[in-house]
Amino acid sequence: MELLQRVKALAAQYEQDLVADRRHLHAHPELSFQEFETAAFVQERLKSWGIPFQAPVANTGVVGTIAGKNPGKKLIALRGDMDALPILEANEVPYRSTRQGVMHACGHDVHTTSLLGAARILNSLKDQFEGTVRLIFQPGEEVAPGGASHMIREGVLKNPEPAAIVGQHVMPLIPVGKVGFREGMYMASADELYVTVKGKGGHGAMPEHNIDPVLISAHILVALQQIVSRFANPKVPSVLSFGKVIANGATNVIPNEVKLEGTFRTMDEKWRAEAHKRMKKMAESIAEGMGGSCEFEIRIGYPYLVNEPELTRQARAAAVEYLGEENVVDLDLWMAAEDFSYYSHEVDACFYRLGTRNEARGITASVHTPTFDIDEAALPIGAGLMAWIALRQLGS
Repeated sequence: MELLQRVKALAAQYEQDLVADRRHLHAHPELSFQEFETAAFVQERLKSWGIPFQAPVANTGVVGTIAGKNPGKKLIALRGDMDALPILEANEVPYRSTRQGVMHACGHDVHTTSLLGAARILNSLKDQFEGTVRLIFQPGEEVAPGGASHMIREGVLKNPEPAAIVGQHVMPLIPVGKVGFREGMYMASADELYVTVKGKGGHGAMPEHNIDPVLISAHILVALQQIVSRFANPKVPSVLSFGKVIANGATNVIPNEVKLEGTFRTMDEKWRAEAHKRMKKMAESIAEGMGGSCEFEIRIGYPYLVNEPELTRQARAAAVEYLGEENVVDLDLWMAAEDFSYYSHEVDACFYRLGTRNEARGITASVHTPTFDIDEAALPIGAGLMAWIALRQLGS
């Protein structure tokens, strides 16, 4: 296909610019809803290519528009997130983060760069397609309730509503040069649990005079695992984990209270609501039965993410055209969460994975770690494939 070759040629032509942009963004990360410099950088790039945009949206978001021939025929949205994480980077690279304790450890610098690259390619080819592409540069993916929810509330999916939205995410488990897709349910909902167990502190040698919140907490932690093992439908993936326990006593001091923090994830909204009630009731009942009390706070996070099957099949077919069948893999269910899920509950959506791993070069670290990095050969793939999927959705 002549158009496919033009997309590939443009992606290759822009590769060095993509690398430079990604390195700039990586060196200047900004936390969620603080992406002011990143948004300005995006706006400068769009302005230089003559792409109109709206900003700010949801405080630091940017929404661009590329109109092809007959722009009202069909609208496709493409999304990239922009925020970084509160992590101190350990990589010794020229583009290392210049901001102490802030790092693009989840690849959002790649997502922003890829969307910019896709925008540049599509803008160069706007006389070759009918319809319109909406470019969603989104803030705040890493912090609940998620920037996507803010963008949706401010109308990013309206006037008109897109026929579909497409997003991508780096995947260090997949070798560079490959991408992954999954139809239907893909990622989990995510809720944060904050539990305070109260008792009566005192000397550890005289527990009969105390109400031990440490012991109560231990019973609660063990019992709560029954929520998944005894009440969940085995066909519905669920995860309940507690990663933080604070009991500020001592070897011979029983504290007055213990704080627990955890996460609950699943892929069914009805069961999610039921599990919330069961967890709260179980914890409070155990604490009361042992003479203490329990405050159980559930902070509702992102919903589950679902990839519309037909759209995802079409996007996967476009990836096969772009990269070859051998470079397109099938994904397993993923119990992590992503606020792209909000879009997937509003319009047809496809969220796929961009391989960034290179074992020969030692680029294997997981996301959300101080040593995360990518093989930058993924950048022209990320930009070119996203542009090609949009073009195929527009019927080009």
